[in-house]
Amino acid sequence: MAGLAVNVDHVATLREARKSSDPDPVAAAILAELAGADGIVVHLREDRRHIQDRDLRILRKIVQTKLILEMASTTEMIGIALDVQPEVVTLVPEKREELTTEGGLDLISNKDAIAETVGTLQDSGIPVSIFIDPDPDQIKVAHQINATMVEIHTGIFCDAKTTKKKEQAFTDIVNATKLAHKLRLGINAGHGLCYNTIKTFKGLREIDEFSIGHSIISRAVLVGMEKAVKEMSTLIKEL
Repeated sequence: MAGLAVNVDHVATLREARKSSDPDPVAAAILAELAGADGIVVHLREDRRHIQDRDLRILRKIVQTKLILEMASTTEMIGIALDVQPEVVTLVPEKREELTTEGGLDLISNKDAIAETVGTLQDSGIPVSIFIDPDPDQIKVAHQINATMVEIHTGIFCDAKTTKKKEQAFTDIVNATKLAHKLRLGINAGHGLCYNTIKTFKGLREIDEFSIGHSIISRAVLVGMEKAVKEMSTLIKEL
């Protein structure tokens, strides 16, 4: 049965909109765990637009499930990861002008550099996931550089406006998942998933974990964090 990792970045986004102390992503993480989340995800960006170093270090102390750190493959972030020692690092692409991560990391163009980062982190005992598009060539490179797991980008599927495009995007996800499983990679999936799109994954049992943030936080604004997490967790258990 797949797990649920809850991304609390957008709690910090709301806080930073007013440069206030509330709402606190640390408090949100505690509530998510109490509601049954299997992990907590934060993306420490270069521009610190939402999650701050303080958040990451407090979360390292209080998270009881597992702490997943999303980060770019940079010298600064590698140093932070080695110091904080999260349970998992997920390497993601990062551009200052983007609202959120727009696509998967291009391993084909950055193979050597990413391979070095993977090796450095794994040598310190940190498993490494790589956020990639559902592309067989990217999956194969992830395997070649000894990534622990991949997180398959589900955004194209979730954002598709026509039935034909949505069906093709989901077929790509299924094919990528099957290949990653064959190569013995751990498999996570995330980006844009909501309470409706998650239902499409019923029967795709090769996926180990779903990483979901925006839709849970958005619902939590209306119904509360614990209820929002429990509702998503229930849907995933039914897949």
